[in-house]
Amino acid sequence: MSTTTIRIEDELKARVAAAAQHAGKTAHAFILDAISQTVEQVELDNAFNALADQRWTNIQASGKTVPWDAAKTYLTARANGQPARKPAARKLTK
Repeated sequence: MSTTTIRIEDELKARVAAAAQHAGKTAHAFILDAISQTVEQVELDNAFNALADQRWTNIQASGKTVPWDAAKTYLTARANGQPARKPAARKLTK
């Protein structure tokens, strides 16, 4: 395990200490959790954006997509536990 030194303003340091105490953690544990959560969120955002880019590329290559109304109807039915037929993709119209 390595050590990293960070410099933070006194006001932020006091806020971290208070928040950590409120959470029942040490300031060190609180900061590690915050860093871990932030890194995880950035990784999730990157994965989401990569998937969106891939899907957009597929849409542009095939020219096909599912209209929002059809997708929404399908997803609403599934969320409510109702059987639903997957909507068919169709050519994109401009």
